[in-house]
Amino acid sequence: MSTVNTSIRDMLYEEPGPKARKRIVTATIISLVILAALSFAVVRQFYITGQLDSKYWDFFVKYATWRFLGRGLAGTLKVALMAGLIAFVLGLLLMLGRIRGIRIVQGISTVLIEFSRGVPTLLFIYFFFLIAPQFGLKLPAFWKIAIPVAISASGVVAEVLRSGVNAVPKGQTEAALSLGMSGNSTFFKIVFPQAFRYVIPALISELVIVLKDTTFAYVVNYADLMQNARVLISNHDALLSVYLVVAVIYIVINYILNKVSVVIARRKNISAMLIQ
Repeated sequence: MSTVNTSIRDMLYEEPGPKARKRIVTATIISLVILAALSFAVVRQFYITGQLDSKYWDFFVKYATWRFLGRGLAGTLKVALMAGLIAFVLGLLLMLGRIRGIRIVQGISTVLIEFSRGVPTLLFIYFFFLIAPQFGLKLPAFWKIAIPVAISASGVVAEVLRSGVNAVPKGQTEAALSLGMSGNSTFFKIVFPQAFRYVIPALISELVIVLKDTTFAYVVNYADLMQNARVLISNHDALLSVYLVVAVIYIVINYILNKVSVVIARRKNISAMLIQ
C-alpha cells in the first residue's frame, strides 16, 4: 500500500487474522442478541405503560406538526452554519497566531485555544445570556447561541487547521521562499490551500459537534428544533414520541455529515500525515 493511500485507520490497526475475525464475528452476534433483547424489553415496557397509545402518535400524521418541526430544524441549521463559519474564522486567526514567530502572540493564542477547548459550551452561553447584558451587550437570541457555540468550537478548529499545516511537506515552503515569494504569499498560496484540503473531513466532523451544541438554544429561548419539540410536548403531553422523532432527525443529519466527511476523505486520499 502506498503512503498516499494509507489512511489513519490503516496506520493504527493491523488487519485481523482468522482467529481474530472469528472472535469479532462471535462478539458481534452476541452484542446484537443482547441489544435485541434490551430493545424488546424497552418496547414492552413502553407498551405496558401506555406510551405506544395512538394519542401520543396521531399528531405526527398532520402536516402542521411537520411544518412546525421543519421551522425548528431550519433554525437549528441556520444557527449551526453561522456558528461553524464564525468558528472557522476565529480558529484560523488563533492558528495563525500560534504558528507565527512572535512569542507573545503565540502565548496568547495558545491560552485562548486551551481556554475555548476547556470551558463547557453551556458556560459560554450563560455568559452571553446573563452576564453580557449587564455590560450593555444585548444580542438577539440567534447570536446568543451562535457566538458562544462558535467560541467553544474555535479552539478545536484552530488545532485541526494547525495539524493540516504541519502535514504539508516543509520542502514546499522552502522551495517557494527560494523562488522569492514572501512568507505570507507562501503560506496563503502554497501551504494553506493544501492544509485546508487535508482537514476538510475533520472540519465537517466538527460541524457535527457544533450542531449538537445548538441544542442548548432552549437557554436563550431560540426557536430551534429542540425548542419547537418542547412546544409539541407541552401541547400533546407526548414526551417519548416527540423526543424519539427529534432524536431520529438529529441522527439522520449527523449520519449524513459523517458520511460526507468519509467520502471526501477517500476521494482526496487524506493520508496518515495528519497524525503528526
